[in-house]
Amino acid sequence: MARDLRVVTCSAPVNIAVIKYWGKRDEVLILPVNSSLSVTLNQTQLRAITSVATSKSFTRDRMWLNGQEEDINHPRLQNALREIRKLARQEEGDHFHICSENNFPTAAGLASSAAGYACLVYSLSRLLQVDSELSAIARQGSGSACRSMYGGFVKWEKGDRPDGRDSIAVQVATETHWPEMHALILVVNAGKKIVSSTVGMETTVHTSQLLKYRSEHVVPHRMVQMEKAIKERNFEEFAKITMQDSNQFHAVCLDTDPPIFYLNDISKRIIQLITIYNSFDGNIKAAYTFDAGPNAVLYTLSSQVSQLLALVSHFFPPDHTSESPFVIGLSQTTPVIDKKLAEQFQVEPIPGSLKYIIHTKVGGGPCQLNDPKQCLLNGDGLPNRELHHTSPM
Repeated sequence: MARDLRVVTCSAPVNIAVIKYWGKRDEVLILPVNSSLSVTLNQTQLRAITSVATSKSFTRDRMWLNGQEEDINHPRLQNALREIRKLARQEEGDHFHICSENNFPTAAGLASSAAGYACLVYSLSRLLQVDSELSAIARQGSGSACRSMYGGFVKWEKGDRPDGRDSIAVQVATETHWPEMHALILVVNAGKKIVSSTVGMETTVHTSQLLKYRSEHVVPHRMVQMEKAIKERNFEEFAKITMQDSNQFHAVCLDTDPPIFYLNDISKRIIQLITIYNSFDGNIKAAYTFDAGPNAVLYTLSSQVSQLLALVSHFFPPDHTSESPFVIGLSQTTPVIDKKLAEQFQVEPIPGSLKYIIHTKVGGGPCQLNDPKQCLLNGDGLPNRELHHTSPM
């Protein structure tokens, strides 16, 4: 056991953008071509947990992710470590052991890198007692990670400075501002993406004229509209902008050469379902959004959750052979489909098309975990093999 071992364990949330970030003006500093805005989700359902330790006995930096040792020399990881060390004025020769786990699939379009890097930066700041603006450091690990440094509704200002000091995250509203806002995450495919976000963005920046128009003429106005909708708790406007921006993001991906396809046939069926659902009585009651993957995130208000869950479960029912829970997360009464509503859809149910649904809501930012049982490192600063914080799904 390392006698001088110091260890801190923290958790950080997933965020899902409603105004999308896609494309960088600086690949090294990770400076975006446009501002973006996201919703931070509750950590009970979706979070990264990271334990960081330091000891004079450590001979080098090491990192484990979901039980596997990772390359600590990855440039983005080194950027984040270098910047936090600068703030802490840490002595050369002091090394970190880092162990991180997610309770959701990594690299499956659920913003795992954002939660992971936000958790890493926050954990290191607590270990080294750094009290400073941290979103710019998290940004250098994964762009969207800067938005996971805050709870509630968060914007990432693109900034204009070449050094990126003004490209930071700012909280628009706290997690208690709009308690009626809920989210359903429809996990279509928990596998790894064919085209990573990093590669996709770089290709888009070099080949898409639509991206240039979007970043200069569309997003600035949408950011203003979305902030206003959130502050006024105007769900119809929030939903309308969310769906428009998701559609345009994927149009930009298609405008890339070669084109990038993140949506699959089930994703398109979900879009069709929500479109018909919203037109049923002329009110927008749900919004879909898709990041760089086929999984859908549906935003709705608490009064509509049961009906929306019933609709999704009816047309995308679980595989009858599966013994795992189909709806995970917040407790909910067994949904019953509205027959009149179901009759509006001229499509047949597709069993097994969704792996599961995660029901969650708006949540808070990173926090320190003080229960020793949640620590992922043992007394020697190595992964505690007895702990299993990975996906319960």
